[in-house]
Amino acid sequence: MSSDAELNDIQKAAILLISLGESDAAEILKHLGPKEVQKIGEAMTQLDNVPQSRVEAVVADFMNVVSDQTGIGINNDRYIRAMLNQALGEEKAKTLIDRILFSTNTSGLDTLRWMDPRQVAEMLRYEHPQIQAVVIAYLDPDQASVVLTYFDEKSRLDILMRIAALDRIQPQALQELNDMFESQFTGSKASQSRTLGGVRSAANIMNFLDSNLEAELMDGIRDNDEGLATEISDLMFVFDNLIDVDDRGIQVILREISTDNLVLALKGADNALQEKVFKNMSKRAAELLRDDLEAKGPVRVSEVEEAQKEILTVARRLADDGEIMLGGSGEEMI
Repeated sequence: MSSDAELNDIQKAAILLISLGESDAAEILKHLGPKEVQKIGEAMTQLDNVPQSRVEAVVADFMNVVSDQTGIGINNDRYIRAMLNQALGEEKAKTLIDRILFSTNTSGLDTLRWMDPRQVAEMLRYEHPQIQAVVIAYLDPDQASVVLTYFDEKSRLDILMRIAALDRIQPQALQELNDMFESQFTGSKASQSRTLGGVRSAANIMNFLDSNLEAELMDGIRDNDEGLATEISDLMFVFDNLIDVDDRGIQVILREISTDNLVLALKGADNALQEKVFKNMSKRAAELLRDDLEAKGPVRVSEVEEAQKEILTVARRLADDGEIMLGGSGEEMI
């Protein structure tokens, strides 16, 4: 890091929270969701020998931003243990995580969202497939997709098809599932029925899978139920579908993503989508983006796919919040 201008907001947040200390940092982090804390945790792992002047500049910048505010709003939105362990050391990280999880009425099922996907998969390994399906459907789609990778091919297919067949979970059933984890996790009790699973949930999980695994699962679903495979395929929103998002929606998405991610993602996009992005930027910003794309050397397909999936995550969040409408076959129109 050569200057404060090079820091993004996540990096600044990481520096600020580390400078606050464990207790105060935990008080802030407990208001964030797993994805936000994961991003900050990843940024922490990349900090190394930050000079005092940099810390002071970040704190000063923070104070300037909030000086005219009556309060600091923190948006609620996967797991962060490994990142915080690397950043703070195992003991400090454990203390921090305990404060985040156990001081905030986190239910047993909700606590799973903070866990490493491998741990979740191991906890579910010997449960009935229907329980596996309900719990995985309860997770965020990106975490659920990783959990699925720790099951064998036959189990993955069975779980995903069960998720697609789910609808509403009654309070007693959800309570019983929650109680399964209460012996290990402290928190509130689930008391309301909720919609869980369904074809859209299965499609959302598929969106986050590696392309090879996605194709393998889709073939398996098609062999068992061609109609279901078609439904899932129709509801999957992929990066190329951004061409169907209106200009205002593209502009909103662009404000929420980093230039580095955008450059990587566009390396795998066709010319039409690239041009759509260019036309929704200022002339100067579009020129800089074109230069960055031309200067970017060969990149791994996996890196492009990861960048595209991160942008799609932002797009889906904005759509869920009602800020944009996603076009294409995967969007219900009213």
